[in-house]
Amino acid sequence: MFRFIRNFRKDEDGAVTVDWVVLTAAVVALAGLAYGSIKTGTTGLTSKTATYLQSQEPGAAGNGAGAGGGEGGGGGENPG
Repeated sequence: MFRFIRNFRKDEDGAVTVDWVVLTAAVVALAGLAYGSIKTGTTGLTSKTATYLQSQEPGAAGNGAGAGGGEGGGGGENPG
């Protein structure tokens, strides 16, 4: 497969050059479509994450704040 691509790239006949341009344009278009799809998904995920984080109360039970000290051992200054 790599040999075919190397030979295809080295060939400078007119029709092959046009094919190379079309192939390159197709790859660029596919990359653009993939970027658009990824951007849409990450924008939605970012929005959901921001909403979740804004709804959290700092130091509230269950969100991991303050773990490690006090009773039960867990490290920190007061390993229990």
